[in-house]
Amino acid sequence: MPDNKLQANKLTIIDIITSELSIKKWQTEAVIRLIDDNNTIPFIARYRKEATGNLNDEILRKFDERLKYLRNLWDRKDSVIESIEEQGKLDKELLEKIQNALTMVELEDIYRPYKQKKRTRAMIAVEKGLVPLSELILSRSENVDIYKEAKAFVDPSKEITDVDTAIKYASDIIAEKVSDDALIRQKVRNRTIKLSTVKSEVKKKIEDESKASVYEMYFDFSEHFQKIQPHQILALNRGEREKILNVKMDVPVDEIIESIVKDVLGRQSKNKVADEIIRSAIHDAYKRLIAPSIETELRNELTEKAEAGAISIFMKNLKQLLLMPPMEGKVVLGWDPAFRTGCKLSVVDPMGNVLDTTVIYPTAPQNKIEEARSVINKLVKKYNVDVISLGNGTASRESEQIIVDIIKSDEMKKINPNLAYVIVNEAGASVYSASSLGSLEFPNYDVGLRSSISIARRLQDPLSELVKIDPRSIGVGQYQHDINQKKLTESLETVVEDCVNSVGVDLNTASEALLCHISGINKTIAANIVSWREENGRFRNRKELLKVPKLGPKAFEQAAGFLRIRGGDEPLDMTGVHPESYKACKEIILRSGLDINDIKNGGIRGIAGLYKDKTENDKICEELSIGSLTFKDILEELEKPMRDPRMDMPKPVLRSDVLNIEDLKPGMVLKATIRNVIDFGAFADIGVHQDGLIHISELSDKFIRHPMEVVKVGDIVDVKVLDVNIQKKRIALTMKGI
Repeated sequence: MPDNKLQANKLTIIDIITSELSIKKWQTEAVIRLIDDNNTIPFIARYRKEATGNLNDEILRKFDERLKYLRNLWDRKDSVIESIEEQGKLDKELLEKIQNALTMVELEDIYRPYKQKKRTRAMIAVEKGLVPLSELILSRSENVDIYKEAKAFVDPSKEITDVDTAIKYASDIIAEKVSDDALIRQKVRNRTIKLSTVKSEVKKKIEDESKASVYEMYFDFSEHFQKIQPHQILALNRGEREKILNVKMDVPVDEIIESIVKDVLGRQSKNKVADEIIRSAIHDAYKRLIAPSIETELRNELTEKAEAGAISIFMKNLKQLLLMPPMEGKVVLGWDPAFRTGCKLSVVDPMGNVLDTTVIYPTAPQNKIEEARSVINKLVKKYNVDVISLGNGTASRESEQIIVDIIKSDEMKKINPNLAYVIVNEAGASVYSASSLGSLEFPNYDVGLRSSISIARRLQDPLSELVKIDPRSIGVGQYQHDINQKKLTESLETVVEDCVNSVGVDLNTASEALLCHISGINKTIAANIVSWREENGRFRNRKELLKVPKLGPKAFEQAAGFLRIRGGDEPLDMTGVHPESYKACKEIILRSGLDINDIKNGGIRGIAGLYKDKTENDKICEELSIGSLTFKDILEELEKPMRDPRMDMPKPVLRSDVLNIEDLKPGMVLKATIRNVIDFGAFADIGVHQDGLIHISELSDKFIRHPMEVVKVGDIVDVKVLDVNIQKKRIALTMKGI
């Protein structure tokens, strides 16, 4: 791309992003420079606040996504311009239309008449020399006898055997001309959106009847195009793919065709023959050329919006799950429930090190309950187990009853009267245990035992454990297997990256799986960091990172602030202060008269209170060549150097008793943990094997557009039982009137 064109495009992109994100032009320019200089979003959000005007990571992610889209659009514009230029058909008006296009759809509509196509009926007509006749018809001249003029085009050697055939070929040219008109297509698209409905019905013959019941509500379904919900679109798409539903757009065809006729013909001319030929060509253009492609475009548009919505929900749910608070300082017994193959147990110490593993068979068909009780009692006594982390998979309900009986037993009350259990979402544990990472981390344990270790560790530190699993397998989304997997993976990876960097990691204990999500560190560098640790021992300071192979100055700049070192040579390495600000930071501590070594004892308490005078602070910032936002962050880090944002989240609910679905009665009020949030409500764990559904209409006394306005994953809420269907294992809950 020529430099002058790049500069013009870049300025236009700046204007668009500035307007869409409601930010200042200088902010847009600054962020583009930072992104183009290979800075990561977490780094920009945390350490370049002055440069961006304190834009947060959410806005910066939207910025980055939009920038990529617009740059792709601009590249496509250049290709389109070049193609039309080569055809010798580019004029000033067309160039302006292309330059003003703001979406790929709009651009492709403009380009359609000039795009190389497969051999069409219109092309064949052009080759046979029917362009003059088509132009004559379109002129609608009063004194022209179309049939008489068409005789001149009859040529048996060209398979034009009579006048009607000549007019038919000319009509094909007119139909394609109408279809290729960008303005007409845009109007048809808009009218279709405004007037159509999406309908579905059950197929007369279904290949797999067992799947049909899931789609009962869509057997005779109809919703206006603009009102259909994202989860409905994804359900319809899946039903259509599984050959259970017929899905179509119901469009007022006659009304739309008449609108095209009006646009093309305007007032009726005195050449009724020409008008009738054109009207017939418009019918053909719409039904054969316009309608099928418009319907495909709009169905794709609905799907893209639904996928974007589903991905957004998945991202928000995943963030909440990853940022659930760790259960620190606890010895945990991980319990992976099963029937035939037995329940796998692992005891891990507060640092996540495996102390013991075994397998018990308290569930059917073996039912060795007393033997299991003896094993659990011994493990709890030997390792001072504080809590049991029970996976929520197959046989978890049966295992839960056994755990409760053990906790309530007289023997356990003597061993540990405070023993409790937590039901943990084990989604993805089996994926991890069978992965190459699981094999590498625990080569001496089989797949089942690795799962129990993962279940224990994800209670101790959800973030550190869950980053080892493909985010798509964690199970906090909706229709995740029906979504564009590339987009989903990319989006979820950004969530993991943001969460890991917002918490920070201990450089000397973090796993390779955790390190590779740190800003500036890829899998190769993460592996090299772990190898360096194994060969040289603990990192004593952040500067030693530069000794790690392939970790150069740029990677160090991006990563250093997110990597913490406890008990090292440099107290500031325990904080989120970036090494580039160490000099200024030490001067701030010196001026305060406090001791930098207090950082090691939990922080320099009271330092922020010494800098309350804004005028004085501005003077200090100028002297130290730092921004006011950086100054504020430094003070916060010095006060609480190891502050974990996860500690602000609701803690896991510890249980010591079991509740069965048969015990539930309408009107009962219970504590619940939100497990998943979707478009039409939220699923909540109330201590029963089945999660209950709080429908969106039962989440609040006020009108809400989405459940996330009220609840998020991990929230602890009060719920009331509305209805229990034991046969279908469905529980309806409400948060209203409690």
